[in-house]
Amino acid sequence: MATSYDYAPLFRWTVGFDRVFNLLENAQRARPISDWPPYDIVKNGDDSYRISIAVAGYAQDDLDITFQSNLLTVAGKKQEASGECYLHRGLAGRPFEHRFELDDHVKVNGADLHNGLLSIDLVREIPEALKPRRIDIQTNPALAQEVAPAQIEAQKAA
Repeated sequence: MATSYDYAPLFRWTVGFDRVFNLLENAQRARPISDWPPYDIVKNGDDSYRISIAVAGYAQDDLDITFQSNLLTVAGKKQEASGECYLHRGLAGRPFEHRFELDDHVKVNGADLHNGLLSIDLVREIPEALKPRRIDIQTNPALAQEVAPAQIEAQKAA
């Protein structure tokens, strides 16, 4: 049973979180039943990742990788060779499409096809303005000195 939530009432209390609700709505959508071809996602370091997709039988011209606004799409469509008559066809050659939602500062560093394995290298590059920085605490010397309270002088009564 698929349950769909309406996030519209929350928009009036959350300013600037529109993207979070879009991500929640996208996650709710039904995923394709087939996760073919299989893939791995590996974290190589603190800020580097690799997606490996098993695409045996696909040539470089049969694959298409696009990256647009935090969405990495890998699609494959094998070109059929005309005139071949299969007695048994066990190697899948059907079209596929995988979509990967990437974080804001993750960029595609490159792709490589070797021995039927498509590897896509990703790197997270956080701009200097968004990195945490240390704030020095300064004191105001004028406020640091204690000022003696002012006294009102009056004549002493005899």
